[in-house]
Formats: sequence, structure tokens, C-alpha cells
Amino acid sequence: MKALLARCRGLLRALGLRWKIAILLAVGCSLVAVAIGVLIHQARAAQIGAAARASATAQLIRVRQVYELTGGLDFDKVGETDARIDCPELPAPLRSAALSGERSTYLDMSGGHPAVWAARPIGGAHVLSVRQSLADDRAELSDLDRRLVAYGAVIVALAALGGALLASRLSRELRTAAETARRISAGELDARIGPSGVPGTRDEVAELSSAVDTMAASLQQRLEAEQRFTADVAHELRTPLTGLYTAAELLPPGRPTELVRDRVAALRTLTEDLLEVARLDANREEAQLEEHPLGPLVESITRRSGVAAEVLGAQEPTRVRTDVRRLERILANLLANARRHGAQPVTVTVSGTAVTVRDRGPGFPEKLLREGPQRFLTGATARGRGTGLGLTIALGQAQVIGARVSLSNPRPSGASATVTLPPG
Repeated sequence: MKALLARCRGLLRALGLRWKIAILLAVGCSLVAVAIGVLIHQARAAQIGAAARASATAQLIRVRQVYELTGGLDFDKVGETDARIDCPELPAPLRSAALSGERSTYLDMSGGHPAVWAARPIGGAHVLSVRQSLADDRAELSDLDRRLVAYGAVIVALAALGGALLASRLSRELRTAAETARRISAGELDARIGPSGVPGTRDEVAELSSAVDTMAASLQQRLEAEQRFTADVAHELRTPLTGLYTAAELLPPGRPTELVRDRVAALRTLTEDLLEVARLDANREEAQLEEHPLGPLVESITRRSGVAAEVLGAQEPTRVRTDVRRLERILANLLANARRHGAQPVTVTVSGTAVTVRDRGPGFPEKLLREGPQRFLTGATARGRGTGLGLTIALGQAQVIGARVSLSNPRPSGASATVTLPPG
């Protein structure tokens, strides 16, 4: 029994909201229909029993009067009434009650011959009884039960159908809200659910839709303000940094000059990265797609990156459709990330339309693999220190050229980033 209940609960959890509501409505209406049917059946059965007992008692009084006037029974059977003295078929409880001096009745609706009995004592040790058949009454009760079952089935079917229709509208609106929320989560900030339900009504689904749309609008405003702020700050920093970089080049040679130039170069690189992130966030980047053989292209990009990495599959003839400048930006960031945070040897493997950059360092943090790269957060001390913009830019540029970047920690150690490009 427990296994059956567990299986039923599992099946119910696997069903959609529409079918759950329809099933619950059908079950509820079934219980109500059964309860009403039982009450009607019992009420009609009690009515039939009371009428039958009254009729049998009245017939017993008439038979007794005839017996007292004539000293016998002029008839053994009148219509459906069977009058006997000491009838052998008389039920034992009724016989005992009659011999004790009581006039009573006995109703029997079971068996093949339903009937009502009435009996009373007569002549001391004898029992006068009458019997009336209730076959017609039981047939009427059976017919009533069949009609109740038919009507109940129709009501349950209509309730299930109505529940399915109502739940279908509710499920459709909730699925629309969920799909819109997923689109917003994917970066489509202008996605909205819009008005739902019957115009002029205000139910819970409409309130949910309005709340999601309000949240999306507020989120869009805040993110756009953040993007504008980032772009404005990076743009304003660009001019003084250019002058600072020029001034640093005029400083006399020496260790202090090298430190100043190094920090100015790092700050300039950070500013350019911020500007690139701002452009990616604003969807202002447009790719110039062309077909190229992937192996030689990756080998050339790796050589120009300045990272000591071994290229496997450099002769891969597969052609891909991509933007060379953006692909170089992606692979350069991944290679710089492997050099800065990982350990040698660094390998670049070309296989089909996929390029994998792998190092032998401590690997990506679990939080980064779970939630994706976050700006200005490298995720773990073991991965070194940095701005956290490299992976963000790589994923953003990959989205522009229609590529996909997947991060993993292959065994036994190291971090792996795979760029899958669209075929040519």
C-alpha cells in the first residue's frame, strides 16, 4: 500500500499544473457525487422501507379482522400479499417478537426475493403473518442508483474538462512568465510579459506578470545606468591616461621609470577592457564574419599572443565562419588567463570546429564553473590575482561571433576552456 501511494505521489509530481488541477477537481467532484449519491440512495431506501412497513402493518390488521370474523383465512394470497398462520418461511427474529406478544415488521431487501413481513400473535401459540414482495421497489432503487452513477460521471467529466480548460489558461500564462524570466536572465532586458488574463480582471497571475514586468524594467534601468557609468568612467580616463603614458615614456631610464611605465600600461589596459565590456553590454559590437581554416588561424593567433603554448592540430583543415579579430581577442584572453593563473605546460588543441586552451594549474574555482565569470573577481587565491575581465570579455566576444565557450577542470589537474565555432 505504501509503495502504491509513493508511486501515485511520484506520478502526480511528474504531471504538469494543468493536469494536477484537472485531476484534483475530478477527484473532489467524485467524492461530492459519491456522498450525494449515497445520501439520496439511503433517503429513498428509508422512504421505501417506511412505506412498505406501513402497508404491511395495515394489511396485517385487515387480515386479523377477517380471521376474527370468520375464524379462518378466506384467502391465502391477495395480490402481492401473502397471509399465513405459522408460515415456515417467517424470519426467526420476527417469529420470536410475535410470540413474545409484539406486533412488528421485518424488512429484507437482500437475496433473490426482497420482501417486507408483518406478524402478530394469535390464538396464544400461533403467529399470523403477511408478506409483501418488494421486487418492484428494489428494481426502482437499482434504477435510481444507475441514474445517479450516470449523472455523477457526467458531472465529474464536465468538472475535469472545465478544470483542464481553466488550468490550461493558468499554465499557459505561468509558462509565459517563466519564459520571459528566462529571457531576462539571459540578458534580454527589454522582454516583458504584458497584460494577462481577462481584460478588467485582477487575479494572482496578473499580479505576478505585473510584478515581473516591473522588476524587469527596474533591472533594465539599473543595468543601463551601470553600463553608462562604466563607459563614461573608462572614456573619461582615456584622455588623462594617454597623457600619462606619453609622459612616462619621457622619463629617464631607471627602475622607478620601469615601475611607473608598467603601472600606467596596466591602467591603460584596464581602461580599454572596461570600454570593451561597456560596448559588449550595450550590444554595439558587430562581427565581420568570413570563412577561414581553423588550424592555421589558431596557430598564428597563438604565436602572436606571446604565450608559450603548444598547438595541437595546427593542420586542421576544417573551415569556420568567424571574425578573426574577435577570435584573436577571445584566444588571447584565454591564453593570458592560463599563463597568469595556471601553470605550464599550456596546450592549444584544435579539433573540428572547437579550440581548447588548457593549463596544468589549480583549475577554475567551483563557484566560477557554477555561476560563470564575474567582473573584478578571479574566484580563488590559488588562481592568482587579476581583474576578472578576461573571461568576461572572452564570453562576450564569443556571443558576438556566434561561438560558445565552456569551462571545465579536466583530471588530473588544470583548467580547460573550449571555444566551439560555427562551421563555415
